[in-house]
Amino acid sequence: MPASGDLDIRVDDLTGEATVALVRQHLAGMHELSPAESVHALDVSALRDPAVTVWSAWRRNDLAGIGALSRLSDTDGELKSMRVTADHLGTGVGRAILRHILADARAQGVTRVWLETGSDAGFLAARTLYASEGFTECEPFGSYRPDPASTFMTRPL
Repeated sequence: MPASGDLDIRVDDLTGEATVALVRQHLAGMHELSPAESVHALDVSALRDPAVTVWSAWRRNDLAGIGALSRLSDTDGELKSMRVTADHLGTGVGRAILRHILADARAQGVTRVWLETGSDAGFLAARTLYASEGFTECEPFGSYRPDPASTFMTRPL
């Protein structure tokens, strides 16, 4: 299993075929696991919003994963679109992307990060990762409303 230390994590403009395909796969996967009204994943056009920064992680020329941060305010951000490709699951890519995003957010003055993820078994690995990196469950934030299919989490930076 390759180490996550050999990753090149960089800001992505979502013009490359591989990253666009992974965003589309992520969105399709969210619709497979959650009722439509509980899918809050962003499509490619929404991820291109100036308030959103997307990162892609590469191992040599192979896309390993993506993640994004949407700025909610000068001090708050929301983690979005975390996805690791099937070939790189279990290799530390998700943790490396998450840590990279949190470090960049902290450097940009963000003091709290929020996220919404699914509440069923299909999202257990994601919830476990977030909890291991200091996220705790919280009430819905921003425009979210209570939803039994959603788990809301936050952590200070």
